[in-house]
Amino acid sequence: MATTALAAPTPAKKLAKRSFRIPSVPRIGVARSPADEMARTYRKFGWQIILLDPPSPFESVVGGESTSSASVPAATSSATALASSTTASGNGSEFATSATVTTSSVAAPAATSTAAAYDGNENGEVDAAPESNESEYLSPVTVGGQSLNLDFDTGSADFWMFSSSMPLSQSQGHSTFNASKSSTWSVYKGASWEISYGDGSSASGTVGFDTVDIGGATVTSQAVELATGVSGSFTSDVNNDGLVGLGFSSINTIQPQQQKTFFENIMDDLEQPVFTADLEDNATGSYNFGTIDPSEYTGDIHFTAVDKSNGFWEFASDTYTVGGNKSQCQTCSPAIADTGTSLVLVDDDVAAAYYGQVSSAVYDSSQGGYTYNCTESLPTFGIAIGSDYTATLQGADITFAQIDSQTCFGGIQGNSGGGIQIMGDILLKQFFAVFDGGNETFGVAEKSSKV
Repeated sequence: MATTALAAPTPAKKLAKRSFRIPSVPRIGVARSPADEMARTYRKFGWQIILLDPPSPFESVVGGESTSSASVPAATSSATALASSTTASGNGSEFATSATVTTSSVAAPAATSTAAAYDGNENGEVDAAPESNESEYLSPVTVGGQSLNLDFDTGSADFWMFSSSMPLSQSQGHSTFNASKSSTWSVYKGASWEISYGDGSSASGTVGFDTVDIGGATVTSQAVELATGVSGSFTSDVNNDGLVGLGFSSINTIQPQQQKTFFENIMDDLEQPVFTADLEDNATGSYNFGTIDPSEYTGDIHFTAVDKSNGFWEFASDTYTVGGNKSQCQTCSPAIADTGTSLVLVDDDVAAAYYGQVSSAVYDSSQGGYTYNCTESLPTFGIAIGSDYTATLQGADITFAQIDSQTCFGGIQGNSGGGIQIMGDILLKQFFAVFDGGNETFGVAEKSSKV
């Protein structure tokens, strides 16, 4: 969950409230405290948080039990995302999101976004540059001939950008998209999107279609969402101009009609119907569309089937290891691969088992998670990717951030019974990741750089 793209909420049971204190000091640039990172991740997936020391006079409950009339869950950006809770009709499932989605009486759009007709060889590659603590990775994207730095988020399905229609006070420092300067722009008349959160954060705007180029992979009529107004938590991350959702369009939030993601539009025109994430630790990595570069990994790619019914790259994860010792989980929530989340959030019993082997570890409610003495040598941690492979993190790769001269915050934390385990960038940056849309599988391999 990094200044992170927002994912739409997933079906989940009612949760116990998790309480922690978030300092009211505004962050500079994209440097975020671990407590803020936890808060953003919880909000992204609509999990409940009580701010004991709220940074604003708005409600002290984020992602609470309130309901909305919206029938489509809302989403936003990866390190800045904040979602909440509504009840989905028809299936009895509960979705956590206080987001509000506006609708319009205007009919469905004349056309859904579609990729241009290519010969099956439409590939692309872009850099993925990390922000502080690898809280997010930003990549250059061209929309209507205009360049922006966007966060690629496999945990959401909306293409969201800062726009020139925003007040300068909100957009200052960001690159903004100006529709009037694009000869390929067309308006989706009557379409809108609006997201509001329990802590007072919000974003809203208009929708249109334009040509999107990601490293050479091009969609000529991609649905994009232009912000006309956002709250302060979005504006403060000046390096991030929005996000590219790479989940599945069932969680796209555009009204009155959902739209396909960039990857869904271009998948059939790629050389291979895949994209890969080669994120790096404190270095620039890359995203590739249409090819699996053999120079970026070694050994086999370990694939597992994906269940996309909730809109995510979701898979089974029933076992884990601590220090090489394998255990069966108790809850065994499914896992999702989420490039738009910084941390790894596992079932609470798994987190407790891991930090039970770290002598200085304590749960710090003021930080919202487990902390420990920075001098301690952490054991390895492995998480099952399907039934046949365990992705193992070395102890030295698990710390997310140093809180003070002695205390560190773990990149593995509990999900408070959230119903999903989130495999964020703490894990993904240590592996070569493959998102195979053609076969509906997700796979990981050892990085070549580790050899």
